[in-house]
Amino acid sequence: MKRKVLIVGIGAGNPEHVTVQAIAALNQADILFIPNKGDEKADLAQLRHAICERFTAADSGHRLVDFDVPERDRSHPAYEQGVADWHDAVQQVYERLLVEEFSEGETGVFLAWGEPALYDSMLRVFERIAAKGSFDLDYEVVPGISSVQALAAAHKIPLNRIGESILITTGRKLAEGFPANADSVVVMLDGQCAFKTVDPDTEIYWGAYLGTEDEILVSGRLGDVAQKIERLRREARDRKGWIMDTYLLRKPRKG
Repeated sequence: MKRKVLIVGIGAGNPEHVTVQAIAALNQADILFIPNKGDEKADLAQLRHAICERFTAADSGHRLVDFDVPERDRSHPAYEQGVADWHDAVQQVYERLLVEEFSEGETGVFLAWGEPALYDSMLRVFERIAAKGSFDLDYEVVPGISSVQALAAAHKIPLNRIGESILITTGRKLAEGFPANADSVVVMLDGQCAFKTVDPDTEIYWGAYLGTEDEILVSGRLGDVAQKIERLRREARDRKGWIMDTYLLRKPRKG
């Protein structure tokens, strides 16, 4: 039996960011899979439910399947091995869903936060499942609006300066030093405020909970706003129990 899966990017948090293509994909679904990442992130699952209710036809006949997503062991001494172990655990969950939830001819939709091709593990896991060949799997990807796009739009800026390069990286990599071959750097997945290690004359455009009613924006010279961002980030995380933030750094202008 062939399993047909659509991996649908639903944007960074604003339901208005769900694209026409994504809406069409949601309405193809016999099964809509809603990941649950624990009580602290329950509002993310609730937003997914709200998107499904808003954009799917009342007579579509789909069913909703909530499932728990394993957490990565962040205390693992080897980062890459820790991620590999986590992917193994997530793969087992997806394989179970593909075996237990599908009937002949059905289409399942997995809702991915933001853009599934950008710093998200879902595509890697489905690639591994397809390569394993335990069953016939056909999957497609519907792109979404990423937090990077939402960040630039919220600050009303282009990501790059004229004729200059831009690089997308993680806080973990930024802590090793500002990339020598980039003028502007977008940083994602930074739980340690790695921007504190950067030249204080660097410009920063920071945003948290982008596209949601909790959105927070700060911009300016890093030396002037770094402590403010760190404080706002800590307070927001304490208040909500989780935080998603992204930021753009630009090298100081010459001369």
